[in-house]
Amino acid sequence: MIKQYHSFRNTFVIALLGVAFLCSGCIKPKITIFPDDTEPLKEHTIQGSGTEKILIIPIKGFITDARKESVLNRKPGMVQEIVSHLNKAEKDEKVKAVILKIDSAGGTVTASDVLYNEIMRFKQKSGSKVVGVMMGVAASGGYYVALPADCIFAHPTTITGSVGVVFLRPNVVGLMGKIGLEVEVDKSGVNKDMGSPFRKSTEEERQMMQTLIDDFAGRFVSLVADRRQLSPEAIQSVSSARIYPASEALRLGLIDRIGYLNDAIAATAELAGLPKDAKVVAYRRTEYPDDNLYNTSTSKPGGPDISLFDTGLADALPISRSGFYYLWLPNGSN
Repeated sequence: MIKQYHSFRNTFVIALLGVAFLCSGCIKPKITIFPDDTEPLKEHTIQGSGTEKILIIPIKGFITDARKESVLNRKPGMVQEIVSHLNKAEKDEKVKAVILKIDSAGGTVTASDVLYNEIMRFKQKSGSKVVGVMMGVAASGGYYVALPADCIFAHPTTITGSVGVVFLRPNVVGLMGKIGLEVEVDKSGVNKDMGSPFRKSTEEERQMMQTLIDDFAGRFVSLVADRRQLSPEAIQSVSSARIYPASEALRLGLIDRIGYLNDAIAATAELAGLPKDAKVVAYRRTEYPDDNLYNTSTSKPGGPDISLFDTGLADALPISRSGFYYLWLPNGSN
């Protein structure tokens, strides 16, 4: 009995000393329960065994520079994450090509344009080839960010196009009237609160807003016409901001080829002058067992799943924030 007591006491003392040592500042262990954007991106091989690399960068969901934060963790915004991928690839001389795997209906005007510019800058500085691969949807801003690519692939079932801009704002005028709520605004100029959700726009304001919309849309169309060398007939069709199936997009010249991801990888290797066994890599913050080409995650979700279904409505319906969007809204409002 005495031996058991001394054994327990010795074990307890050793454990206590260990805790005290760790808390003393000599060692500051980092314990990560839910990975977030503080975890570094690490290279993971998807397939291939060669020395030269093809990097796959996923562009999935609503294009924005806003980060996602929750009680348990935080995730970088799409712009921050993709630029981090590009910067890491730029420092690796073995990365000879990048595939942008796009599944997005678009996002904000500025975030889409920033990504376009960053991808162009990466191409110029690194000399790497860039290939765009469209998955389910690559419309509006999703198509905008594909424009720097040397070759654009689409799946047979891809929806693309929607080359245009939309101004979204919540409108609470009717609701305010029902509940008897008013908002008083003191302003320095007659147009200072233009676009306010608390009152109806005047005809003059609608015309000014349309001028802004036309300017952003004109920039988009001009960029498409320049990068894709479209015919006048194709430009006229694209300017309507309609969406296209892959076959029609190919006929108009919006894309170069129709195929699957493996087809795009083979074409990318050929374009960059790489052997067939070129290594295909992805940057992740978390290691995944049985990783493959179709994994779009860079880190595991933080914390337990609270809801049964991830509908994505928070990203798909950004109307809580007024602004200009290169966005396809499949509800007739576009």
